[in-house]
Amino acid sequence: MTDIAPLQRGAKAGSTLSIPVEGMTCASCVGHVEKAIARLPDVAKVSVNLATERADVSFTGKPDAAAVVRAVEGAGYGVPEVTAELGVAGMTCASCVAHVEKAVKAVPGVNAATVNLATERVSVRHLAGVASVEDIEAAIRGAGYEPHRLGGDNTATDREREARERELTGLRRATLIAAALTLPVFVIEMGSHFVPAIHDFVMNRIGMQTSWLIQFVLTTIILFGPGRRFFRKGVPAMLRGTPDMNSLVVVGTSAAWGYSVVATFMPQVLPAGTANVYYEAAAVIVTLILLGRYLEAKAKGRTSEAIKRLVGLQPKTARVERDGQTVEVPLSEVRAGDIVQVRPGDRVPVDGEVVAGASYVDESMITGEPVPVAKSAGAEVVGGTINRTGAFSFRATKVGADTVLAQIIRMVEEAQGSKLPIQALVDKVTAWFVPAVMAAAALTFLIWLVFGPEPALTFALVNAVAVLIIACPCAMGLATPTSIMVGTGRAAELGVLFRKGEALQALRDVAVVALDKTGTLTRGRPELTDLTPSAGFERDEVLALVAAVEAKSEHPIATAIVAAAGERGLRIDTLEGFDAVPGYGVAATVDGRHVAVGADRYMTRLGHDVAAFADEAARLGGEGKSPLYAAIDGRLAAVIAVADPIKGTTPEAIRALHDLGLKVAMITGDNRATAEAVARQLGIDEVVPEVLPDGKVKAIHELRAGGRKVAFVGDGINDAPALAEADVGLAIGTGTDVAIESADVVLMSGDLRGVVNAIALSKATIRNIKQNLFWAFAYNAALIPVAAGVLYPVSGTLLSPVLAAGAMALSSVFVLSNALRLRAFKPVLAAEVEAAGTGAEAQARLAAA
Repeated sequence: MTDIAPLQRGAKAGSTLSIPVEGMTCASCVGHVEKAIARLPDVAKVSVNLATERADVSFTGKPDAAAVVRAVEGAGYGVPEVTAELGVAGMTCASCVAHVEKAVKAVPGVNAATVNLATERVSVRHLAGVASVEDIEAAIRGAGYEPHRLGGDNTATDREREARERELTGLRRATLIAAALTLPVFVIEMGSHFVPAIHDFVMNRIGMQTSWLIQFVLTTIILFGPGRRFFRKGVPAMLRGTPDMNSLVVVGTSAAWGYSVVATFMPQVLPAGTANVYYEAAAVIVTLILLGRYLEAKAKGRTSEAIKRLVGLQPKTARVERDGQTVEVPLSEVRAGDIVQVRPGDRVPVDGEVVAGASYVDESMITGEPVPVAKSAGAEVVGGTINRTGAFSFRATKVGADTVLAQIIRMVEEAQGSKLPIQALVDKVTAWFVPAVMAAAALTFLIWLVFGPEPALTFALVNAVAVLIIACPCAMGLATPTSIMVGTGRAAELGVLFRKGEALQALRDVAVVALDKTGTLTRGRPELTDLTPSAGFERDEVLALVAAVEAKSEHPIATAIVAAAGERGLRIDTLEGFDAVPGYGVAATVDGRHVAVGADRYMTRLGHDVAAFADEAARLGGEGKSPLYAAIDGRLAAVIAVADPIKGTTPEAIRALHDLGLKVAMITGDNRATAEAVARQLGIDEVVPEVLPDGKVKAIHELRAGGRKVAFVGDGINDAPALAEADVGLAIGTGTDVAIESADVVLMSGDLRGVVNAIALSKATIRNIKQNLFWAFAYNAALIPVAAGVLYPVSGTLLSPVLAAGAMALSSVFVLSNALRLRAFKPVLAAEVEAAGTGAEAQARLAAA
C-alpha cells in the first residue's frame, strides 16, 4: 500500500477531493471503488467516473485523502503517484532544509519530500491530481523561501547557472562593502584597546562620543545594507516560529548593536559601569558570515562540476539537412528522423544511426573506453561523443531528454539529490537544533546576569551573542549532500552510474560480491580458444577445413569456429556429403578431403586414438573447457577447444576485490566440475553451480548466510530478479535493458574492474561523510559550551563573538573543502577497452532503461 503522510492539514471541512484511480476496467470496478470509499467516516457522497478514471469524494467534515487512498487500494485498485523536482532559493542551513520539508509534506496529497541543501532542490512524491506543483510552490513560499521550476533543456540549465552566478556576484559585492565599512569600526574600537597611538588619537582628536557615533553610522549601514539578507530571512522565520541560522545571526548582531545604541544615546538607563559599545562585534560578525557564505557558494558551485562537464558535452548547434540544404540549427530544434552531418572534430549532437560515410568516434567521455570506435553505415552513435577523422551523416533517433547523455545527466542528478540512511541522524538533530541554541543563549544570558561578575550585563550580552553566532548549523546541513554530489559526480566520470543514491552507502557494507559468469566474468559469446595440430598438419589448414564443415551448423560452437577462420582471412570451401551423428559429431568432404569433427567418443568410433592429446585434454579440462577433435583423411589432425573466454580484466578485478577484504562468489548454470575449474583459475572463493535462470534469487539468499551483505553483478535478462534481490545490484552497461533497470549501479562499460572502483569510491565517500559529520557535530558540541563561558571559572577564558563568527564561517568551508577532496579520487584499477565498438551499444541500452 502507498505510504501516505498526514495529508490534510489545513484542508477545509465540507470540501470535495478529486482523486485519480488506476486499474478500473468496467462498471463493476466503479461499484467496488464507490462502496469502499463510501464506508469511510464523514464521506457524504462518492462519484466514480470510469471514463475519466477519477473518484470525486464529498466530506461532511475534514477531507481525509489518506483514508480514501487506503480504501481504493484495499479494493484492489491504485492511486498513481508522480515525482516533481523544484529548485529552492534562500536556503542557508540544515534548519532551512527541515522547514521546507515540513511545509511541503503538509500539502494534501504529498507522500514524501526530500530537500538537498547542496543542490538547492526539493524532490516531491505526490498523488497525481491531489497535490499540484502550484500547491507545493505555495507551501515553499509560505515557509519563506522562493521556488523555481527546473527544465530538462540547456536553456533551463543556463538559467540555473546564471542564477548561481548572480548570487555569487551579490555575495562578493556585499562582502567587499561590509569589509570596507567594518575596517574603520574595528580599527577605532579594537585599536583603542591594544595600540596606544590609536587610543590617544581617538580620545584626543576625535573624542570617545564622536567615535561611538562614527561606529554607529557605519555599523548601521552594514547591518541594514549588506546584512539586510539576514533580516529578510531571519525575522519572518522567527515570526513563523521556525527560526533558522539567519535568525541566530539577526538576534546576535541585533543584541550587540541594540545594546551599543542604548550605551551611545541613553547611557543613563544602563547600570553604572556597563555603558560599553559592541559595534565592532556586530559589524565583524556580519562581514565574516558574508565571507563564509561567499566561500561556501563558490565551493558549492564546484561540487556540481561533474554535471557541468556532462552538460558541456552537448553541442549548442547541429548541421541538419532541411529542404535539400544543410543548415545549422540550435540543438533544441533537432527532431527525430533528421539527417545530421558530422565533420572531423565535431561533437555528435544527438543519438542516431549512421546512414553514410565512415569515421572513428571517441566515446571515452561517456564510456571511459580510450580507443576510438569505428563507425560506418548502420552503426549507432551517441550524442556528446567526438568525431575524430572522417565525416559521416546519421539519422537522429533520440533527441532532447531521450538521448543517452541527457539520461545519464538525469541519473546523476537524481543520485546527487538523494538522502542516504546516514542522513537520518542529521535530520533528527537539526529539527530541534536552532530552537535549542536560542534557548541555550537565553539561559547563558540569565546565568551570567545573575551569577556573573561586574559588569554582569556586559558579560551576559557578550556570551549570549557568542553562543548564537558559534552554533551555525550550516556545516551539519552540508556534510552529507556535498559529499554525495562530489562522489557520484566523480563516479560518473569513471563510468560508474549510481541509479539510486542509497547504493552509495549500501555498497560500502557489502561482504560478498556475487558474479554471474556468462557476460560478466566472460565475454558472453563462445570463441575458439585453443587449436593444437598434430605433426604434419598446419594450424590454418586444419582451421579452414573444420570451419568449412561447421559452416553448415548453427550451433554456437560451430559459429565460433567459422568466426575464427574469418578473422584470420581463411577461405572456406564448399563441401559435399555432410553427415551429422547426434551426440558424436559431424563429417563431410571438403575439396576432396574427408573431415570429421567431434568428441573423443566420435574419434574412438572412427578408430582414432586420442591418447596423443591426453596432456592437452587434461589441461583444457582443468580450465573448464571441453575438448573436441578433428580427423582429416583418416588421421587425427588436432584437438580444439571452444569456450566463452574469461575477460582479460577479470583476474585483476578479482584480486582487487580480495585486496578490499571481500569474498567473491560465482553463480553459474555450468556443472560443478566446470564451474570449480573456472573458480580455481580465477581464485574465486565460493561457487554456486548448476543454477537455473530462476534460481539466482535463491542463490543470493544462500550467500547471505550469517547476515552477510551481498552485491550481485550481472548483465543478462535472467539476472534482473537477482539484481533486484541483492543488497546492491550492479549491472554491466553492455547488458540488457531489464538488467540495467533492475540495478542500483550501472557500470557503463563491460569492464568488471568498474565494480572495484564503485566499491572503493563508496568507501571513500562514506568515510568523507563521516569526517564531515564528526567535524560539524564535534565543532558545535565543543564550542557552544566554550562560548557560553564554562571555561571562565577555571581559566578566565571567554570566546569573543568575533572569533565565534570566524570559527562558524570556517566550519562550513572546512566541510565543503573536505568533500571536494573526493574529486581527486583515483580509480583502484584503470578501465581498459574490452572490445571496440561495445560502448555505443552499452549507452543505447542504458538510454532505454
